[in-house]
Amino acid sequence: MPVSAIMFPAFDPVLIQIGPFAIRWYALAYIAGFFIGWWMAKRLVATASLWRGNTSPFDPALIDDAIVWAALAGILGGRLAFVLVYNFDYYIANPSEIIAVWHGGMAFHGGIVGVVAGLFVFARKNKLPFLSLIDVAAVVAPIGIMLGRLANFINAELWGRTTTMPWGVIFPGAGPDPRHPSQLYQAMTEGLLLFVVLMLIARAGGLKRPGFMAGCFGIGYGLARSFGELFRQPDAQLGFLFAGATMGQLLSIPAILVGLWLVVRARRQPS
Repeated sequence: MPVSAIMFPAFDPVLIQIGPFAIRWYALAYIAGFFIGWWMAKRLVATASLWRGNTSPFDPALIDDAIVWAALAGILGGRLAFVLVYNFDYYIANPSEIIAVWHGGMAFHGGIVGVVAGLFVFARKNKLPFLSLIDVAAVVAPIGIMLGRLANFINAELWGRTTTMPWGVIFPGAGPDPRHPSQLYQAMTEGLLLFVVLMLIARAGGLKRPGFMAGCFGIGYGLARSFGELFRQPDAQLGFLFAGATMGQLLSIPAILVGLWLVVRARRQPS
């Protein structure tokens, strides 16, 4: 073992065990992300000065239902995408594992599609401006991403490529070589950094043009994810794909392109 390597801390993936009932860090990350996102979305909607004409287009009470729709649709989309894109053969052979989300296995790109689809249905059902609704979701989403990546680290999953850097971590089940703690890199870039940038844009008037914040999120997340994939070990069942890119990088291309289209479209509107 290299002298500079850091042994992975002995985290127990189970936070609390009460008889047969277990609360895992992974589940706690989703629960915390849900409640923090709900609280922040309520504040954004209630701050009239952030919106066009200093008038919020939403009743804050509706955000309660919107967050539930977004969370459920996001989990469904993320799980289905992981099953279909990342590990289809395994889940066909073990269909009972498809619903075992507590064992890990979510594709965030699929989660984005799920959230957008869920909020589209919710907006149509309640006659709300869809683009403004996904703008709110875009601002608060990085908090959930950050918590999810931290849970990935605690679970010792989705580790990085081998490295000689002094902060390399030896993960259980990943061989004797130290690896980039890519989960932490992604928590900081896709999560904390993206959240700070989006909040600054929102405070500067980003919510006044419908679709602008959602576009900024698509661009920011796509770029941050593509950067993080440079340090993350590709999924074993997929490896490197077209031109040496990973699946995460390829799936980020549509996110960036749609984000650019939304930003250009929003910029053509008066603020």
